[in-house]
Amino acid sequence: MTARTPHPGPATLEERVTGALVGAAVGDALGGPVEGYSPEQILERHGGRIHGIVGPWNGDDWRTARPLAPYHKGDGHVTDDTLMTHALVRVYAAVRDHLDAYSVAEHLVPDLMTHPRWIPELEAEALPLQRIFLAEKWLVARIHYGHVDPREAGTGNIVNCGAAMYMAPVGLVNAAHPAGAYAEALDVAGAHQSSYGREAAGVFAAAVAAACVPGATPDSVVTACLSLAKDGTRAAIEAVCEVAARHSDFESALAPLREAVAPYDTVGLDYRAPSLGARRPSRLHAIEELPVALGMLLVSGGDFRHAVLGSVNYGRDCDSIATMAGALAGALGSPVPEEWAKRVAESSRLDLWEPAATLTAVAREVFGRDLARRREHERAFGAIGGP
Repeated sequence: MTARTPHPGPATLEERVTGALVGAAVGDALGGPVEGYSPEQILERHGGRIHGIVGPWNGDDWRTARPLAPYHKGDGHVTDDTLMTHALVRVYAAVRDHLDAYSVAEHLVPDLMTHPRWIPELEAEALPLQRIFLAEKWLVARIHYGHVDPREAGTGNIVNCGAAMYMAPVGLVNAAHPAGAYAEALDVAGAHQSSYGREAAGVFAAAVAAACVPGATPDSVVTACLSLAKDGTRAAIEAVCEVAARHSDFESALAPLREAVAPYDTVGLDYRAPSLGARRPSRLHAIEELPVALGMLLVSGGDFRHAVLGSVNYGRDCDSIATMAGALAGALGSPVPEEWAKRVAESSRLDLWEPAATLTAVAREVFGRDLARRREHERAFGAIGGP
């Protein structure tokens, strides 16, 4: 059982945005070195559960050992989850308004293709395109080379958590407005994903927005998700969270949460050997990562350390699970451990706080624009005889 850190008083917008973005990066970095392995394999490899930042799975052989070479996963390095999250923040910084699929085509795709950046896992400057996974390279292939309508470009991609993993900024720009976050994320994610992958992106953004509501709790976040989620995604969240509500320690929850999500997960028991039906569009299925992240948020009572460590020790796609759980706990106001944040920032050679400051300013501007648009609508509606 991990000691829980008491929540501070009501968090401001700046604190919630910072908590969510820094928390997502920290969760990503903690989960990276054990991504793809089972809880049992993690237990054997590390001689117990993980309680903080650990080194590469293959130690000093990380440069050549398969299946992870040439990526230096571990030692506090963030992965593509954080690289994509920060890239989306840069899109918001350029547009300074709500985004849509065309924003992805006009800003995100060129950012991935043409601007070398420090890639922690490669320990070098490189184009983000050279690091991101095939499901994210799809954005470039379909939009830049295929000239596909951005709103439909996600169709045909493997259905996974690739879009959901970096949607926290959408939730933060729509802070305290889950329905708005859901709608915007579905539009943005249409350029990247379809089916339950796109749905998860919308629901995760809504969850982050719901976590920013004053007085929000893990239960209220899940309630907001269930009010918006559709089809298999909704069913998976219900099933996982019903089980999570019976646990207050991630150790006892690891196996039951996997059992609860298994009927909805298409990947199968062996994460590194997906089933033939894996990652195909379906109205009956869901990605595994979002329901489990919400489940860990419930198990932890919203405590950042407990939620992230539960997500990391769950294994499988645990860097993305911990990214989501970290963003949600951080947005709720649970403190991100300073020693973790400092180590991740230094090891990854990234400023984890600058994107948060940028996005906070953008969120304020967008709210002002929304308010002006709403006032104009009220005037116009009143002029034609509305109330």
